Amino acid sequence: VCLTGCSREILVQIDRICHRNGVKFFAGDVFGYHGFMFADLGEHDFVEEKPKVAKPTPAVEDGPEVKKAKVDSAETTMVKK
Repeated sequence: VCLTGCSREILVQIDRICHRNGVKFFAGDVFGYHGFMFADLGEHDFVEEKPKVAKPTPAVEDGPEVKKAKVDSAETTMVKK
């Protein structure tokens, strides 16, 4: 359910009904330069895309640089939360 342009009392009442029935609720409005957005998603799963971290190869630490894990911006992995 998505609402805009409603009074606070109506927004709260419909949000409670949606929450009880497991329905996702979004509300928002804009007043000139100011506005608001509210979302009651209840319990939900989502997926976040994260850059893949390459593990360093086991090497002899005899040089001035110690091998660190490198982040490859071209490869990503999806993490469910």
